Amino acid sequence: KKNTTGDKQVYMINFIGTYPILFVRNLNPETELKRYFGARAVLGDQRPRQRQRQFHRSTWMTIPKDTWPRFSRPGISMTLLESRDGLQYFTFEHSRDYQQIQFKFLDSVESMDPNNIVALLQMNPYHIDSLLQLSDVCRIQEDQEMARDLIERALYSFECAFHPVCSLTSGTSRLDYLRPENRAFYLAVYKHMMFLERRGCPRTALEYCRLILSLDPDSDPLCMLLLIDFLSLRSREYNFLLRLYQDWEVRRVCVHRNLSQLPNFAFSVALSHFHLSQEDQTESEERERLKHKADLLLQNALIMFPGVLMPLLDLCTVQPDAAVSSHDFFGPRSQLGQSPALAELVSLYVGRTHTLWREGGVLLWLEECVREVLRRVDTKDPLVEDCQNKRKQRYQSAPLNIHRHVILSEIKEATSTLPLEVTTQSVMGFDPLPPLDSVPTANGIARREIQNQLKYHNSIFSKNKLFNTILKTRLSLI
Repeated sequence: KKNTTGDKQVYMINFIGTYPILFVRNLNPETELKRYFGARAVLGDQRPRQRQRQFHRSTWMTIPKDTWPRFSRPGISMTLLESRDGLQYFTFEHSRDYQQIQFKFLDSVESMDPNNIVALLQMNPYHIDSLLQLSDVCRIQEDQEMARDLIERALYSFECAFHPVCSLTSGTSRLDYLRPENRAFYLAVYKHMMFLERRGCPRTALEYCRLILSLDPDSDPLCMLLLIDFLSLRSREYNFLLRLYQDWEVRRVCVHRNLSQLPNFAFSVALSHFHLSQEDQTESEERERLKHKADLLLQNALIMFPGVLMPLLDLCTVQPDAAVSSHDFFGPRSQLGQSPALAELVSLYVGRTHTLWREGGVLLWLEECVREVLRRVDTKDPLVEDCQNKRKQRYQSAPLNIHRHVILSEIKEATSTLPLEVTTQSVMGFDPLPPLDSVPTANGIARREIQNQLKYHNSIFSKNKLFNTILKTRLSLI
């Protein structure tokens, strides 16, 4: 489906069913920054200097910088595997020379010395996994600008390798996460998205979140459904979140079922209704309807997930009323009665979104709904027992993609809830928790061998002061 705005064409996703809609212009953070600060403040003196820039291939995700090394194809290409049911299935492939560089990179990771990766990048400045790994090291050392620059360079390298018929915004392009060569693209886009969110561009970050979800909406290997609600609320895209929930939960046009069983959707959908009810342009009758719906949804979310309330209030630095903290329903038993899988989801949601609940109006609304929930509990509302039975039957164990998402999120409240089978194994920053049923390739076999040999998380690099001193000197050379 195609729409035109002025001289530019904007391509929109038209999925089979209803999936997220992507707009090309929203992939550029400057679009959002111009909206906030104006074009003059964002562009500054960039326009005159653009005439002197060397020629670069036109790309959507990143804008190449003159400070980057001269680009030459690193040996990555994209192949169309098949087309069926209106979808195109692609995969990235590595040339024989690139595979040799990949083996050198894995040796560098095994050495536990980031300077070996720096040396590798000096010779191969667009090697993807080296860029991803070194970006993590820079970020841990709080060199955010360099970390972001390395990720953008990786994305540029990927986009230059795209197949001619691969379109990020068509909604019909698929990448199988089971293939090791594809995972780096997922991770690069994810890390770029998180940098954008921290930079104050939540609307642009939401667009990249939709992009990742569109690459494999059925498997959702990075579990973007645990994040998309947060970015929607941050960017005030309330209607988008409600449409997504309506289509996937109520109409069930996708394989995903029962989004309401995820704590983040149960609470965020209620919060979206509340914010819409507070908008000035909303008519009074519609405002009352939205507020009533928000009240009911939040009450049901609290009844289904009572373990959310006390940690949420704690992070919001709010002292709960004695009637609430002493009540069995919200007291310590609500925490202890959670299964480990549910505790992981709850901790992730609370750790990520507690800032959205700090607003005065939101807290007052929450207080009203908590009191009503206690009344319903005391009067033996049938829903209370029904939700209790559901919590016992469900959330027995979390799938691998949820653990992978928690690791990537780096939210301490959530990572502390990871099970032993995850925390006792090595986790590689360039391929966290690879799928057990990965498609066997030479690259994938090498990754597995390195993973079996590594004993520590890659962040051990940052803990060696000698390496840090050397690294800061050599980073300026790449």
